[in-house]
Amino acid sequence: MKISAMIKSNFNHHDIVVQTDEMAKEMRISPQSTGFGSSVSGAELLLLSLATCYCDDLYREASKRNMTISGMEVVFNGEFGAEGEAGTHFTYQAHIRSDEPAAEIEELIQYTDRIAEVHNTLRKGVNITLTP
Repeated sequence: MKISAMIKSNFNHHDIVVQTDEMAKEMRISPQSTGFGSSVSGAELLLLSLATCYCDDLYREASKRNMTISGMEVVFNGEFGAEGEAGTHFTYQAHIRSDEPAAEIEELIQYTDRIAEVHNTLRKGVNITLTP
């Protein structure tokens, strides 16, 4: 599976496309009040990416187990310091609404934490290369 994200940014305008294999989807993010750049920071999008991955994976894994989840809340937190510094203190919580037994929900939460792909990518460490 090949995944990509693209931003074309001009004054007061952002074109954003994310793509998985051949399926492209447009997204909307408003520009900053200056008209340039995004009103949502990369750090915010990173945490949203982690929350989204975990949320989607919880639903996927629950379905595999024939468990019903009526809703959930996933909250990711992290800290970012000075320009150029990596983020630290990444933590998250998941609250699931379900009539399933509490022990089964807790096992689902723990299992999904271990197999979430975006989480494991960051936990492993990743090389990022700027190409021409």
